[in-house]
Amino acid sequence: MRAVTQDRLGGPEVLRLATVDRPEPGPAEVLVRVHATAVNPTDVWHRGTGGLAGADAPPVPLGWDLSGTVEAVGIGVTLFRPGDEVFGMPRHPAPAGTYAEYATSPARHLAHKPAGLDHVAAAALPLAGLTAWQALVDTGDVRPGQRVLVHAAAGGVGHLAVQIAKSRGAYVIGTASAAKHDFVRSLGADEVVDYRTTDFAETVTGVDVVLDTIGGAYGPRSLRTLRPGGLVVSLASPAEAALAEEAGRNGVRAVFLAVEADRAGMLALAGLAGSGELRPHIAEVLPLARVGRAHELSGSGRTSGKIVLTTDAHRPAPGAEPR
Repeated sequence: MRAVTQDRLGGPEVLRLATVDRPEPGPAEVLVRVHATAVNPTDVWHRGTGGLAGADAPPVPLGWDLSGTVEAVGIGVTLFRPGDEVFGMPRHPAPAGTYAEYATSPARHLAHKPAGLDHVAAAALPLAGLTAWQALVDTGDVRPGQRVLVHAAAGGVGHLAVQIAKSRGAYVIGTASAAKHDFVRSLGADEVVDYRTTDFAETVTGVDVVLDTIGGAYGPRSLRTLRPGGLVVSLASPAEAALAEEAGRNGVRAVFLAVEADRAGMLALAGLAGSGELRPHIAEVLPLARVGRAHELSGSGRTSGKIVLTTDAHRPAPGAEPR
């Protein structure tokens, strides 16, 4: 099969397609014929640094999102059978290697693909959607009437977080550049703040949960928007754990979240997508051979929504493939 690989750590230019052996599913695993996979900031980080294993480690197989068709099942699998359409985020934070024509996954890291989503849309949902779900629901316990502030609300995680918070009945405030305000409002945001012209820390108050996808000064500044007992969930860096000390001194909380493989979360996302309450926005669709370009776009930080890679077996319809 074809899969993306790299000989060394570095920029997008180190990524290349290679022919490798097709994997076989082990006990409690399935083999998925991958129709589409998505690009996430963690992919870019792992490509350049080696990820959690450290810069001296061999490059890891990239890709965690997938949507595809079950090709074979391992011993003990009862949830799926060959031919089932599935989507999910296998193994994270361990390597998954979904930038490939086939990938294996623990069966319980997947869910049946909602009928209302094609493979491109379904592939865009798992990692970013689970991140938003685990931050806002599992960690933040967002409830009706609460105020939620989502930073980078037009981004991969942010645009899904806005929709998830609205599905929970929250009042949602997003930060984004002025050019993206209409998009963020179309997702359901009640207010949008232009971070380039307005200091959100001076204008946004009484927030119950902040989702910080940016880090740096955004964490301390976000503390100022919280009501007593409010929470900042940071996705930026484990170093943000130091923010918890400052939060405690101010009568609020701050935590760092690392997304985990999560079947319950996948089923929740599938339910929201099936009901039409959650729709990923696709910024670009590129064939697997253009993975380097996909990483360039992701690394720019300027895209709205998600970048998706498709295998040759499941390319976009004519006219849908970007120039």
